[in-house]
Amino acid sequence: MENQRLYAYGKLLLTSEYFVLDGAEALAIPTRFGQSLQVTDSQYDTLHWKSFDADSTLWFEGTFDFIHFNVLTSSDSSVAQMLSKILKTAKKLKTQTSSLYFPSKGIAIETHLTFPRYWGLGTSSTLIYNIAQLFQVNPYDLLKDTFGGSGYDIACAGAHSAIVYSVKEGNNNIKAVEFNPEFKENLYFIYLDKKQNSREGIALYREKAQKLPPQYFEAFSILTQTMLNVTDLGIFEKLIIEHEKLVASIIELPRAKSLYFNDYWGEIKSLGAWGGDFVMATSDRDFYTTKQYFTGKGFHTIIPFEEMIL
Repeated sequence: MENQRLYAYGKLLLTSEYFVLDGAEALAIPTRFGQSLQVTDSQYDTLHWKSFDADSTLWFEGTFDFIHFNVLTSSDSSVAQMLSKILKTAKKLKTQTSSLYFPSKGIAIETHLTFPRYWGLGTSSTLIYNIAQLFQVNPYDLLKDTFGGSGYDIACAGAHSAIVYSVKEGNNNIKAVEFNPEFKENLYFIYLDKKQNSREGIALYREKAQKLPPQYFEAFSILTQTMLNVTDLGIFEKLIIEHEKLVASIIELPRAKSLYFNDYWGEIKSLGAWGGDFVMATSDRDFYTTKQYFTGKGFHTIIPFEEMIL
């Protein structure tokens, strides 16, 4: 466990949001942005934890006893309790498989994000993945016993390319794919600055999507494969519209384009839980013109495809 540096990639879910929970195939992509976890020796007999944002601001600090990972001190009690739960769960999973090595002294851990933590690119999933690597336990088991979710974000954390991801019969199915469309210079990611709680989004989906017939999930799997292989921007935009309308018809929420960009010339697709974080925009106009439109609407984080995607 001593003197290690781990790294996990962030994530974006391009297709099958929500429906990936119930077996639909989803196209997911790891981002260039992520989170590191650095472990060093400490002269104290505790675990001293520091978490830094992308601008090097210390946003959390706490100490935990080194045997049970109970909170001793913290700058934020809710964050400390969740971190304590993750560490305790990781230890429990480890002891179920083999003995857990502890150094004779305590350790210090620092985490560093390379994206602002409110962006929704995977602050939690990259943490879960790194802690799982630290304890050498299954990251999907750790996710299941802490935050929950489909696990696509965990798959992205350790991926080196786009993936098609699904959960079927309790198994996490991951297929590495190439998503390098000919029209990639026409794709942008726009931050809405409206943080969305994924668990609330999932709860809404569960409420609205009870007893859906299998063809709905098959439809999203087909859309995933089609969007992955399309070579024409116009067809890609039509697929976005089809995908958005299908999701909207089930969860009964308005499209992001209808809410914020109803006069936009391209298409807008929500990514992950609807209502916040990033959307993907298509544009057949130059970057300056496209950026000018979004900044004029009050959205100032516009990232071209190649600057976002790993």
